[in-house]
Amino acid sequence: MDNAYHIPVMLRESVDILEVTPRGVYIDATLGGGGHSREILSRLGPEGRLICLDMDPDAIANAPDDRRVTTVRSNFRFIHNHARHLGLDHSVDGILADLGVSSHQFDTPERGFSFRFDAPLDMRMNTASGESAADLLNTCTQERLADILRIYGEVDGSRRAAALICAAREKKPIRTTADLNAAVGSILPPVAPHKTLARIYQALRIEVNGEMRSLEHLLRGIAGSLKPGGIAAIITYHSLEDRMVKNFFRCGDPAGHQSTDIYGRRPSPFSVITRKPVLPGEDEVAQNTRARSAKLRAARRTGS
Repeated sequence: MDNAYHIPVMLRESVDILEVTPRGVYIDATLGGGGHSREILSRLGPEGRLICLDMDPDAIANAPDDRRVTTVRSNFRFIHNHARHLGLDHSVDGILADLGVSSHQFDTPERGFSFRFDAPLDMRMNTASGESAADLLNTCTQERLADILRIYGEVDGSRRAAALICAAREKKPIRTTADLNAAVGSILPPVAPHKTLARIYQALRIEVNGEMRSLEHLLRGIAGSLKPGGIAAIITYHSLEDRMVKNFFRCGDPAGHQSTDIYGRRPSPFSVITRKPVLPGEDEVAQNTRARSAKLRAARRTGS
């Protein structure tokens, strides 16, 4: 793996928590630069097995060249479908997912993930399908856009930002990052304007890629793929993701709705391992600033 593509976050902590066994079967649901996959593979014996998922063709090229590895180009929302297809229904020992956008995606201008470059507004993880961020910005209603910015980016003044974007697109279509940055320029604070831009871009990326819906499918797919005693480890980067993962591990529902059976018991498909999230150390954050917002949560599949 080339670290220029992506520096794996909390590499040791996340793989340690999986308790990898030499003959085990594991899924890296977010191949990315391949760092976590290679670490898992280094702990497997000749009979171990690793399945790597990613929908980004650039990431698929980073898959380890090893007979124990099966690589699938797919959104992780379909993890349970692929587990069943591979004969691994309820038989996987561990699943790891790093929900962050890779450094390669941020640093490749034409992908349109970063406000640092003047580039086409794409933001699609899978560049072969779906609407781009530019498509979204030029077609959605002002009300919907305001909701996207508020819910997924927690943008202060989301309604004002949406109004500015819609006013700008009336003059000419918003096609590039420079177009978007100029459209919202008047609401950017004089101190640290990049923080507001980061929230706007985060919100658009989440909507374009359906990230929250995909995460919900991933969580339910993890529950159906792990064997009893199997471990799920997930690294999140913003509060919406972290809350959903925390809720699902705690009670089996992404929204946190706790169900009870006829005896008043509160069954959950998981037993939480991390009562509080594991955070990256100061040294890691100093070496990789993109790790600063990362949180690692893990849970063990129960028999229920």
